[in-house]
Amino acid sequence: MTLSFAAFDVETANPARGSICSIGIAVVRDGVRVRTYSLLCRPPAAVDNFAPFNVRIHKITPATVAGQPTFAERLPEVRALVGDLPVIAHNATFDMNNMMRACEFSGAPLPRWSYGCSLSWSKQQLRLANYKLSTVSAALGVTLDQHHEAGADAAAAADITLALARLAGATSIDALAQINGSPLSVLGGVYG
Repeated sequence: MTLSFAAFDVETANPARGSICSIGIAVVRDGVRVRTYSLLCRPPAAVDNFAPFNVRIHKITPATVAGQPTFAERLPEVRALVGDLPVIAHNATFDMNNMMRACEFSGAPLPRWSYGCSLSWSKQQLRLANYKLSTVSAALGVTLDQHHEAGADAAAAADITLALARLAGATSIDALAQINGSPLSVLGGVYG
């Protein structure tokens, strides 16, 4: 396996898990970030209200997503962009829990992804005051263009992962996960 993966980030409309309104994906092939996607969507109906706190963070409003596909309609595109690549997120617990709940609310099949966490790996390899995306990015010289824009956050997570792999001498995501003592986890479900 080479150093190929899809870095992943979601933004949520409110504190409810599953209220995804934006998805960022940064595709890395053979150690090079080749493409970054930022996809807006309407959150699942059960959790589609926009909380002022969340809007202040990411600037996404109901009007921003009004003409966008629903999460369930956007999911096939997300799955196609990720393909069979392992998924890496900075605080993967947050992103994967949101994916599980959004799929549940939407009645959509949950992708079966192997995934890892650049935040967890940063804690193993770096000594920092905290391990926020912005802090780790700054420590590793990674550009974080627009924090809390899903595509920019996914790109930063990709570049952090590449920097951590270089520091660890890892040539694959599996190797990086093993070096950091945290094998990849699996998000359940099947491809439909």
